[in-house]
Amino acid sequence: MLQFPLLGEKIEGVWNLTLCNEFHMTNDNKLFRAEPARSRLPLYEGKIIWQFESSFSSIRYWIDEKEGRAALLGRDPDIGQKLDYQWYRLGFRDIAANTHERTLIAAVIPPAFHGNKLPTIKVFDENGKQIVQSVNQIFLSAIWNSFVMDSIIRMKITTTLNFFYVYQLPIPRLTEKDSAFKPIVDRAARLICTTPEFDDLAKEVGLGSHKNGVTNEVERARLRAELDGLVAHLYGLTEAEFAYILTTFPIVPDPVKVATLNAYRDVERGLVK
Repeated sequence: MLQFPLLGEKIEGVWNLTLCNEFHMTNDNKLFRAEPARSRLPLYEGKIIWQFESSFSSIRYWIDEKEGRAALLGRDPDIGQKLDYQWYRLGFRDIAANTHERTLIAAVIPPAFHGNKLPTIKVFDENGKQIVQSVNQIFLSAIWNSFVMDSIIRMKITTTLNFFYVYQLPIPRLTEKDSAFKPIVDRAARLICTTPEFDDLAKEVGLGSHKNGVTNEVERARLRAELDGLVAHLYGLTEAEFAYILTTFPIVPDPVKVATLNAYRDVERGLVK
């Protein structure tokens, strides 16, 4: 698995990324409002997401967009440049434990603000130029949410998943030119884009609209198993190695692990493409 570069390494010719925090849940709470309003955007927290799900729990706070934008810009002039909160971002739960069902929990959130317990990928540079494409974020969401990547994190952390650990993950920097890229992105996009607020993302990545996303739990489970099988093959794991990794998740229901291992075999047989 370590044949792939660490996420924190900057590599020419492929996508690179930077992780960032936005609002501190204690220091910035003067900006938080308990009720939604036309001028306010949701504040996403770590506990709100689950793997591939941006609305696992309810929104607690909202921030006035004008106030939030001013706070983010600080002393920099506001010339209408696009800021990260105005587009879709992949984030992960900062509070995690290697004794839970899953440790690395990631999801793409819609345009909104987020708290420091949900670090996200920086999407725009200081001039408002997009520096990470949406398809790459969706690809990475599948890698982060895989059993393979989770197994690495579980050996390193106890209760907090900080930037250092994430930057140390070995990540294949696949692009649209790689044959393994599209099957992974297509499945992850169908898991992510399930509500109207994801229509713009669905359109950008070729899914069309949220209507082509998957909400049926049985079908979602199948897609997730196939993703895990594809990712395991991407890392070059043998069936025995992947089967062992699945045993390190004692709280995950056995039927889920069986379906995942079967999907690995289907990938090997060419039945999952």
